[in-house]
Amino acid sequence: MLKKLIQLASWSSLIRKPNDTDKQPLSIIPLTPPPQSPTIPSVQTTTPMPRVSNLSTEALVSFIQENHGNEFGSEAVRDAATHFEVSYPTAAKRLESFKSGYGRWNLTVAERLEQTFEAPAAEPAIETPQMQIDLIPRKDDSFVSFGNFSDIKKVISSGQFYPVFITGLSGNGKTFGVEQACAQLKRELIRVNITIETDEDDLIGGFRLVNGNTVWHNGPVIEAMQRGAVLLLDEIDLASNKIMCLQSILEGTGVFLKKIGQFIKPSDGFNVIATANTKGKGSDDGRFIGTNVLNEAFLERFPVTFEQDYPTIATETKILNKLAEKLGCPDEEFVDNLTKWADIIRRTFKTGGVDEVISTRRLVHVIRAFSIFKNRKKAIDVCINRFDDVTKQGFLDLYGKVDAKEEIETEAEEATPATF
Repeated sequence: MLKKLIQLASWSSLIRKPNDTDKQPLSIIPLTPPPQSPTIPSVQTTTPMPRVSNLSTEALVSFIQENHGNEFGSEAVRDAATHFEVSYPTAAKRLESFKSGYGRWNLTVAERLEQTFEAPAAEPAIETPQMQIDLIPRKDDSFVSFGNFSDIKKVISSGQFYPVFITGLSGNGKTFGVEQACAQLKRELIRVNITIETDEDDLIGGFRLVNGNTVWHNGPVIEAMQRGAVLLLDEIDLASNKIMCLQSILEGTGVFLKKIGQFIKPSDGFNVIATANTKGKGSDDGRFIGTNVLNEAFLERFPVTFEQDYPTIATETKILNKLAEKLGCPDEEFVDNLTKWADIIRRTFKTGGVDEVISTRRLVHVIRAFSIFKNRKKAIDVCINRFDDVTKQGFLDLYGKVDAKEEIETEAEEATPATF
């Protein structure tokens, strides 16, 4: 406690009491501004603009051509840059369009490019020798009409735009019938074999390089439209969805070629006929591998569908006899055996007894082979070798019975051996 009192006393002695002098008014001492430092005049600094070169490309090219030729390297560019008092990058940039490689220039490159750019982007379709040929099919003297031939002929002769869809098993005369109908009516026919790769360029047309020029060439569809010909789309069920480019054409109103800005209106007589092994719904049994399901809107644009079957025995006999006579190997007995043999196999095929069938086309092959080898058995042998061994042997056994005039049941289930 005593220690604290001593501290307080010492602090109080430090506090000064006010006296009279403290009561005097305060004098105001004027403040003098500090001495100013000498002003340094400001200097405006501006970045000098780069010197604009008046060097023209023509002058640069002329100098290099005179001193270094049309093909040159970096040294020639440096020489030109020194001569015109410009930097190397400036000279190199002026020659950019002439560059042919790393550190290499060719003054003829730009000339070729200039000619290309000045050439028209598209020219009218040129007339080729193929366009001038006669497209009317040749009449076949051995042809025998059957099935839907008369109906197809009526559609074509009507001159109306009436697309037709023909479906049926392979080798039963779908395509041949259309060709002969056009031959008899003297109508031009353009046949296009459709595959999975067929696209708009194949059908409608596209640009082709002709003598260094880009030229538009009509496809077979446009060619048929302009000529008023019959367009045959063979094996249409092999097509992909790219076939949809024909939608407007199947309506008969025409098509606008967007690549060249032209509208093509079909000429009188133009028509479209399509053939297929299916009805555009694919092949469920896998018999026709590669066939596709076609778009319903595409199929709907075919007003009629004809189902083509194999000809009757009588008709087929007539077909083969006319062909054998034409080939100089008439043999009515052989022809009679072949047609009976094929008919039994077809009836068995329809009931599921066999997986293979003998088509009219296959019988034609046999007759042609017979005209070459002059041997019935060999003609049949070589023409059915395409089948597997079991089926082939079954077919041969059946023909042996037909040839021997053995009694064969007409019922399909009992007509052929169980081996095939």
